[in-house]
Amino acid sequence: MKRRRVLFVRLSQLRLFARKFLIAVLFVSALALMVLSKADTFVLEKTSNVVLQVFNPIIRVVQMPAQFVYGVYERIKDISYVYAENKKLRKENIDMLLLKNQLRTLKTENRLLARLLNYMPPPEATFVTAKIVAEEGDGFSHSLIAYIGDTDKVKEGQVVLGAESVVGRVETVAGRYVRVLLFTDINSKIPVLVERSRERGILSGDNTTVPKLQFTALNADIRPGDMLVTSGVAGVFPAGLPVGIISRIGEDEIDVETITDIPQLEYVRIVDYGIYEDVVKLISENEG
Repeated sequence: MKRRRVLFVRLSQLRLFARKFLIAVLFVSALALMVLSKADTFVLEKTSNVVLQVFNPIIRVVQMPAQFVYGVYERIKDISYVYAENKKLRKENIDMLLLKNQLRTLKTENRLLARLLNYMPPPEATFVTAKIVAEEGDGFSHSLIAYIGDTDKVKEGQVVLGAESVVGRVETVAGRYVRVLLFTDINSKIPVLVERSRERGILSGDNTTVPKLQFTALNADIRPGDMLVTSGVAGVFPAGLPVGIISRIGEDEIDVETITDIPQLEYVRIVDYGIYEDVVKLISENEG
C-alpha cells in the first residue's frame, strides 16, 4: 500500500515536470518568433545576397548547355531561312534571265517585222504637269479645271493621266487653264478592251464615280477583277493605257471601278501622243 502511494506521488511529480517543461518550450518558441518577426530585414537581405552570390555561378554553369543548344538551333534556323531565300532568289533570277531573253527575242522580231512592213513607230510622247484648281460636278457634267501656266504645248483632245491611269482628256484650253473632261462624265465614251481576254467595249460615264462598260458581246469573257485598258480605236487614246477594273457584272450593266482616286487628285499629266490632231485631220478630210 505504501509502495503504491510512493509510485503515485512520483507520477504526479513527473506529470507536473512535463507540464512545466512544455510551458517553458512554448514560451521560448513564442519569444523566438517574436524576436524573428522584429529582426532587422538588412540581415535577411544580406543573407539572401550571399546565397545568390554563391549559387549564381552554379546556375550559370547549369544553363550553359541549354544556352548553347538554343544558340545552335537559332543559327540552324537562320541558315535554313537564308538558304530558302537564296534558292528563291536564284529561281527568280533564272526567270528574269528567261524573260530578258524572251524580250530580246521579241524586240528583234519586232524590228525585223517593222523593217519588213516599212512600219514607222509613233512619235515620242511629251507631257505637261498641271495643278488641279477646281472641280465641276453636277447632274450634267464631271470635269476638272487645271492650271497649265505659260505653255502652248497643251491642245484640245490630249490625254490626261493621274498617278496610275487615265482620268480623261482635255476638252477646252483657255489661256493658262484647261477644262479636263473626266471619263466619268456622261459625255465621255472611251473605246477599251479587257486586258486578259481582249474583249472590246465602250467605257461610258454616267456622272457617278462608277462608269459602265457597254457594247460588249453577250458571251464576252469578262470577270470581276479584270483590268480595262484603252484599245486605241478612234485615235483619241493610244492603246494599252489602264483605265479601270471590273467591279461588278450585273444583268443589265457592268460596273467599273476607277484606278485613280479622282476626288483626291492634286496634279495631273497632260500627255501629247502626237496622234489626236492627225486623226481629227484625217477624219475631217474624209468627211469633206
